[in-house]
Amino acid sequence: MTTVRITRTALTRGTLAALSGLLAGFAALTVAELVSAAVRPEASPVTAVGGAAIDRTPAPVKDFAIRNFGENDKLVLQLGIVVTLALFALAVGLLALRHRRTGSAVVLAFGVVGAASAVSRPDSTGVVDGLPSLVGAVAGAVLLYVLIGRLTQPRRIAGEEQEAHEESGWDRRGFLIAATAAAAASTVAGAVGRTLNGRSAQDAVASRESARLPAPASPAKPIPAGAQLRVPGLPPFTTPNNKFYRVDTALVVPKVDANSWRLRIHGKGVRRDLEFSYQDLLDRPLIEREITLCCVSNEVGGPYIGHAKWIGVRLSDLLKEAGVKPPSRGGKADQIIARSVDGMTLGTPVEDVMDGRDAMLAVGMNGEPLPFIHGFPVRMLVPGLYGYVSACKWIEEIELTTFDDYDAYWVKRKWARKAPIKTQSRIDTPKPFGRPEAGTVMVAGVAWAQHRGIEKVEIRVDDGPWRPAQLAEQDTVDTWRQWSYPWKATPGGHTLTVRATDGTGEVQTEKRTKTVPDGASGWHSVVVTVD
Repeated sequence: MTTVRITRTALTRGTLAALSGLLAGFAALTVAELVSAAVRPEASPVTAVGGAAIDRTPAPVKDFAIRNFGENDKLVLQLGIVVTLALFALAVGLLALRHRRTGSAVVLAFGVVGAASAVSRPDSTGVVDGLPSLVGAVAGAVLLYVLIGRLTQPRRIAGEEQEAHEESGWDRRGFLIAATAAAAASTVAGAVGRTLNGRSAQDAVASRESARLPAPASPAKPIPAGAQLRVPGLPPFTTPNNKFYRVDTALVVPKVDANSWRLRIHGKGVRRDLEFSYQDLLDRPLIEREITLCCVSNEVGGPYIGHAKWIGVRLSDLLKEAGVKPPSRGGKADQIIARSVDGMTLGTPVEDVMDGRDAMLAVGMNGEPLPFIHGFPVRMLVPGLYGYVSACKWIEEIELTTFDDYDAYWVKRKWARKAPIKTQSRIDTPKPFGRPEAGTVMVAGVAWAQHRGIEKVEIRVDDGPWRPAQLAEQDTVDTWRQWSYPWKATPGGHTLTVRATDGTGEVQTEKRTKTVPDGASGWHSVVVTVD
């Protein structure tokens, strides 16, 4: 009877020890969240560790995450971190049951890891960023030590079963009181921390709500009526802001107050440093342009492309005011390093920005101030270049340098230094493995070769000859172009393939390449079964 009682007690103590570890981990995170409100939200351990994990993840793994999880890749990472921390906390609780001090020491060590991750981030403000992780770890370590103490200190009871009670007579009541109080206090700390961190973003939200975009000095030409084909399954020519793709490394979307935001231009070949406020940019002559953006992580036939009407300041004008010259005219710098408020760096060829194309610092998207996820208050974009070398969101600094002197974030991770967008085309309808009925089936999609334009699109059915598709009207060479082809579909399985020819006469290559290092290539195909 005594043996059974001791075994059950041991099982209970093990379960509660694991729970103690979980509560200690929860306390560490919530206290860190509270402290981060006094430092900055980006210094919280989940964000810091997650950002460090992104920085150190090999490019092929990032590509896999984007390919399989899409815009949910950051959510998956955050959930993975939380689950990993929970399992870690359970294991530490069990360890502490046998080695009480060691368990608490492990919690402290994990806090040091979080602090190191926060301090090492590109946007770190210094050692103060490590405080949330360290303070949270101390709180978690102390709590674990106290809770495990309730499980390991015997309560002696007089009587003939004293030996069994010495093994099992730990302070249940004291443990439950301490655990309940810790859970409640941690929940309050987390709620207060989230509230305070949320308030820190209120000024940014208010600044966006109060922003008024002036009429552009150089408005965009109206989109031709024939640019949008009336084919079911085709995306709209202009992508709504809430449907526009998002690919970046920010676990927490920066909320920047436009009233305090500043942009600095400096570096090699700059005769005088310049600094601009948000209002300074709005007061300048603005251009409005239709531009299609594309992510280098977009696989053949992928979704990471979208079109919008952008309004902003011509970037070349700002560079000229700073005294910058392109290399072809004797300039000392051949690379622009754009820095974001979160520390991201993107490298852009100076020549491409100053060759006459509509490179800009955008302040508006589809008639409204930039959404926060797309870079409010200001982002950079350069038509014809993949986003990772041109489309810096939340930009706050432009430094002129050379490709020999500096490698930007993605170049350090084995992506190409220069990345003009490749000629691509995509079949949007019918969908892969669709089952259209025999007869005339409208095959349709989009093609793009920004800054070169699309001259021709062709369709091939199975191994048959290439047939010209009907092109929608082209808006500009910086926008995608829709196309359609009336296919006389016969019963059975078929493979539909598309290819495009750009404005220079170059035919889209059949050669399949991965997205790394400078974008995917190859023809897009879909397999369908005609009933």
